[in-house]
Amino acid sequence: MNFLHVNFLLGFLIIPFMLALHIYGQRQRKKFLREFVDERLWSHLLAVPSIFNKRVKLLLLLGGVVMGILALAQPRWGFQWEEVPHHGVDIIIALDVSRSMLAQDINPNRLTRAKREITDLLNLVEGDRVGLVAFAGTSFLQSPLTLDYRAIELFLDGLDTDLISIQGTAIGHALQTSIQAFSDTPRDARAVILITDGEDHSGNLEGIADMASRAGVKLFIMGIGRPEGAPIPDAKGGFTKHEGEMVLSKLNEAALQKLALATGGSYVQSITGDLDLEKIYFQDIRSSLVSKELQSTRRQLWNEQFQWFVLVVILCWMIEPLLSSRVLKKNDNS
Repeated sequence: MNFLHVNFLLGFLIIPFMLALHIYGQRQRKKFLREFVDERLWSHLLAVPSIFNKRVKLLLLLGGVVMGILALAQPRWGFQWEEVPHHGVDIIIALDVSRSMLAQDINPNRLTRAKREITDLLNLVEGDRVGLVAFAGTSFLQSPLTLDYRAIELFLDGLDTDLISIQGTAIGHALQTSIQAFSDTPRDARAVILITDGEDHSGNLEGIADMASRAGVKLFIMGIGRPEGAPIPDAKGGFTKHEGEMVLSKLNEAALQKLALATGGSYVQSITGDLDLEKIYFQDIRSSLVSKELQSTRRQLWNEQFQWFVLVVILCWMIEPLLSSRVLKKNDNS
């Protein structure tokens, strides 16, 4: 047996107060009687309730309260398994974790902003399987496609620029890793959300676009950063330099736009940090891809049993008033 609303069980804390109030009331009643009637005359002037009736009456009152609290908590026992089909699309989020993502032209930095964007997206999706790929100079599948969005968040929390030692922005390798994760996905239900500053590419854009088209994958790209660029922090607390000159990481927006359009996807630049992925998800992915029954899960359907407790409450509180008039009068000749 379990309870749907466990917090209602805190109502049992009222029972001691009810008992204390009952005892206090009985004592006050005797106190008032002593002020007006001599205690030796009680048996002649007053109807004396049965001790048994008084105790049963109290038990019925408290029993009704107890059963009422249990009913509010909605007890359940016995269940059946139900198959729940899930309709949606498969989405691989490919996140750039190269050192250039530490640039601070987006507050607080590009990588932190990107992770926040993904967290916001996970709060929007429903019924879609989501996977996570991390890439820099190479790429790795961090989480396979799953409906467990909390697991995606846990993997996301662990991503940083030290995860991949090979630096660069190998979009082609990231796409290849993403395609492999779509092994059982229908071709018209595949989407890759690529989040990157797009500063560097391994391979050419035409080859990457062709790879996506052959796999039936649409690229939806979010550019992180600004075209004017920003310095890249290094491990020593300074900034990355090349031949004494500070290196600026610039958002390659034109290249990312061209790549997204070539695959039938779309591009958006992350500036506000709130509506970027929401636009991609609702206006682009949901409108251009076909939802499929991707998989089904089993869930327990518990049998609600609160009605039995409500019935006991009704019986207790119907019988309790009837006992209040059943009193025993002492015989005057006894």
